[in-house]
Amino acid sequence: MSPDRHARTMLPIPDRPATGLTTYDAKDPATAYPPIEPLLPPPGAPHVLVVLLDDVGFGASSAFGGPCRTPTAERLAAGGLRYNRFHTTALCAPTRQALLTGRNHHSVGMGSITETATSAPGNSSLRPNTKAPLPMTLKLNGYSTAQFGKCHEVPVWQTSPMGPFDAWPSGGGGFETFYGFIGGENNQWDPALYDGTTPVDPPATEEEGYHLTEDLADRAVSWMRQQKALMPDRPFFVYFAPGATHAPHHVPKEWIEKYAGAFDDGWDVQRERTFARQKELGVVPPDAELTARHDEIPAWDDMPEELKPVLARQMEVYAGFLEHTDHHVGRLIDALSDLEVLDDTIVYYIVGDNGASAEGTVNGAFNEMANFNGMAALETPEFMLSKMAEFGSPTSYNHYAVGWAWAMNTPLQWTKQVASHWGGTRNGTIVHWPSGIADRGGLRSQFTHVIDVAPTILEAAGIPEPASVNGVQQSPMEGTSMLYTFADRSAPERHDLQYFEMFANRGIYHRGWSAVTKHRTPWVMVGGDLPAFDDDVWELYDGDSDFSQARDLARQHPDKLRDLQRLWLIEATKYNVLPMDDRTSERLEPEMAGRPTLIRGRSQLFFPGMGRLSENSVVSIKNKSFSVTADVDVPGDQVEGVIIAQGGRFGGSTVYFTKGHARFAYNLLGIQLFTVEADRSVPAGRHQVRMEFAYDGGGLGKGGAVTLFYDGDEVGSGRVDATQPMVFSADETTDIGYESGTTVSPDYTSRASRFTGRLHWVQLDLGGDDHDHYIDPDERLRVAMSRQ
Repeated sequence: MSPDRHARTMLPIPDRPATGLTTYDAKDPATAYPPIEPLLPPPGAPHVLVVLLDDVGFGASSAFGGPCRTPTAERLAAGGLRYNRFHTTALCAPTRQALLTGRNHHSVGMGSITETATSAPGNSSLRPNTKAPLPMTLKLNGYSTAQFGKCHEVPVWQTSPMGPFDAWPSGGGGFETFYGFIGGENNQWDPALYDGTTPVDPPATEEEGYHLTEDLADRAVSWMRQQKALMPDRPFFVYFAPGATHAPHHVPKEWIEKYAGAFDDGWDVQRERTFARQKELGVVPPDAELTARHDEIPAWDDMPEELKPVLARQMEVYAGFLEHTDHHVGRLIDALSDLEVLDDTIVYYIVGDNGASAEGTVNGAFNEMANFNGMAALETPEFMLSKMAEFGSPTSYNHYAVGWAWAMNTPLQWTKQVASHWGGTRNGTIVHWPSGIADRGGLRSQFTHVIDVAPTILEAAGIPEPASVNGVQQSPMEGTSMLYTFADRSAPERHDLQYFEMFANRGIYHRGWSAVTKHRTPWVMVGGDLPAFDDDVWELYDGDSDFSQARDLARQHPDKLRDLQRLWLIEATKYNVLPMDDRTSERLEPEMAGRPTLIRGRSQLFFPGMGRLSENSVVSIKNKSFSVTADVDVPGDQVEGVIIAQGGRFGGSTVYFTKGHARFAYNLLGIQLFTVEADRSVPAGRHQVRMEFAYDGGGLGKGGAVTLFYDGDEVGSGRVDATQPMVFSADETTDIGYESGTTVSPDYTSRASRFTGRLHWVQLDLGGDDHDHYIDPDERLRVAMSRQ
């Protein structure tokens, strides 16, 4: 094997000019040059597949004793290593940015999710250019790179079709191929997809059997096959990050029915069953204890009897969703085997980017957006029962109850978002690499963290951390390679200091001990009484004898607790954790959060064909008066289709025509639909159509009066009784002249939503100070353009 001749610490690797004789005539026999050789990683560099599931707790997968069957995870564990003390950050985007960079999440600006970014450096959602992502380093060292699935690392004001694309996977993220979605979650039946930076429609519909996870697996398998067929000597790095099992929990019904009746005994009994199974498997130590249920989490026996069938169904849906996801991960493993490269591939199967999610409220949710808007009370037990058969289907946007999240984190305390406790941050992880791991089926219990993955891959590939990338000097990675654990079960752990923080839930691990304090409860999204940071109560645990943080030793060892509290503050200062910010839903609104917005001012102009505009790419109409004005040419009195639509089936608003009549529809969380219709059809010719919404005021989420106009003349009026104060949707968009995805109104489908007349422009204005109801179209366009 020839030695590596490349200087790989400076990326791109500088080209070396050829030396030696330069002849005058290429036909001269003395003319000779070395062959052109493609840049490749060092000899022996492995292929890499990183699988990152979403919102899966430590006690969910059967590979770690859980009730959800995951045969692919079990198969990989039998041929590789299980890690039972691997940790994440307690939330999705922070974990993903930490994974891809090898740095702590606040170091790369991802103190929380992109949708709650602020201007503070640790929470800005902006990755410094001094911290290049792993895929970029691998690509510039000769790897083929591809990502399939969820990308939650793009600042929300950069998610429009115009970018900038520096933070997108195939823009500046280092991936040559990207197929997936941008944001925190997506409708599994009808997702908003991108191929690179180009919006694309799913290749089939829900009626035709489409499901996002299957589609992502199709794409990943096809890409790996093509890569090996065309570049057999070049290793690849594939990052497979399905939206599963993040809410909404969408899965074909046959997968749900596999678990019929399995959870009728409730979450308290399920935790006991899982814990016993974990002891049998040996994934928790023999002396581990099952932690107690906190008062904030209701006992199963205390839940209303009439609601229990719905609650059990929620967990059946989730279990089917996780098994379905694992099945499609298995298709990737089968493809590697068929290509005869599985033995030479490092597979990281990280079963969750945080603990199981408790964002579904104590009763669960048919539409999780209700809780994000502080309106969970709209989903009454009677409503939930009426929707029981629809959970998991295309008509749902569902989530399970807090109690199930707690059970899926067995034997640990708390859930996703609670970075203080292992229930929020400890995720079962499997590493499979037959060529590099001899201890097949082994267990590793060294403390490890998601920031350790990148340095592990670089060490395995023989690639140094770059000192410079694209001319920018790089800061060192903050993780520790896990490679030392592959060969030695009892090797002393090297990652022995790690801080944690999320929405002021915080803690620190140091040489076996952890000091932690829970500050806020994740399912209380709006309001709630929060203590001052200095009044938070800290707990102390000895991890060498207490795997699950079951025995608080704060009173017995006050000096140790004080030392660790001080150490947390030092680490928090070092890594941009301060200032802490315990706001959650309030930060969804850019004005409240203090982050940039793509559009400034009180007016926004749109043109026909514009679409797939994320909620952060459009002037916010929430909690205020607004108007929509459109300049249209109508061919006849039966014009149809959408003028403008924002959101979709589970929340949003739209101005559209049906049978020649203008309509405004406001969809409140898919629970209530308010529709106002013009009393006459619009005549043929060029007209100005206008909708005015006069907000009632007096707080958030109030209603308002709706008035429709043709050419300044009132043609209809009505009311919207309540509105969504924080967010319409995590995945639906704004479209002009048509509607993509699911539709706000059932009066039309997305395929039949295109406006049948000619649409010149649409303008959205905030406030109720314009009472002309009509302005000359050419003058309105000139004024609108001047406001941009």
